[in-house]
Amino acid sequence: MIPTSYYLLLGAIIFIIGALGVLTRRSALIIFMCVEMMLNSVNLTLIALSRQWGNLNGQIFVFMIMAVAAAEVAVGLAIVISHNRHTNTTNIDEINLLKW
Repeated sequence: MIPTSYYLLLGAIIFIIGALGVLTRRSALIIFMCVEMMLNSVNLTLIALSRQWGNLNGQIFVFMIMAVAAAEVAVGLAIVISHNRHTNTTNIDEINLLKW
């Protein structure tokens, strides 16, 4: 049996990689993928702790996080596609639609 601390360490590493990706990348699509990595690392942590403590609360939270993540991806990709149609780029440095 694999100890819970391994899952927690893996979740922390995945979260750090996702956070570094959000802070350093300029493409909106890659930033969305890094945010999804961060959400999945939180899901892994909740599942590991739920298994260790022997209750289903963490798994219920994971289900809610997955539903919110799906809605976030749908709205985010719609915004990126709309912006890409007008400017032909997904670079976040060139998004200045609200600066009229």
